[in-house]
Amino acid sequence: MRRAVCPGSYDPVTTGHLDIIERAASLFDEVVVAVGTNASKNRLFEPAERLAMVEQVTSGIGNVTVRGFDGLIVDFCRDADAVAIVKGLRGSVDYEYELPMAQMNSHLTGVETVFLPGAVGNTFVSSSLVKEVCALGGDVTGLVPDVVRDRLVERLSAR
Repeated sequence: MRRAVCPGSYDPVTTGHLDIIERAASLFDEVVVAVGTNASKNRLFEPAERLAMVEQVTSGIGNVTVRGFDGLIVDFCRDADAVAIVKGLRGSVDYEYELPMAQMNSHLTGVETVFLPGAVGNTFVSSSLVKEVCALGGDVTGLVPDVVRDRLVERLSAR
């Protein structure tokens, strides 16, 4: 079985994330979505909330599971017996950021990183931008799954 890991903070999960997860699921026997739970990072949603949202929006993809992680992604990959890390790229800036990490991960464990280009309609979508637009009253419909949009609006209106 060829297992891949799609790591991220998913704060919140976007349509761009889902695109990469679905495409990875078509390339590998199993995909583990690894939701980063680093407590030292300031996130809008708590780790359990992010895990629950990702589980909910990926529940229809049969070969996808969701797990939390902290620490090095290569340690998580080793424990999960993964052969690859799958990362989405929106453009050259993402590539410049991700390449050194991919090389370090390969150096540490031999796990390869597979880069998938973001779909044309999603290349501008990021969790940070979605949160900013939503916080300022903008409509993020279509940028995040509806259930995530509802939770995002609720969380930001409570602030």
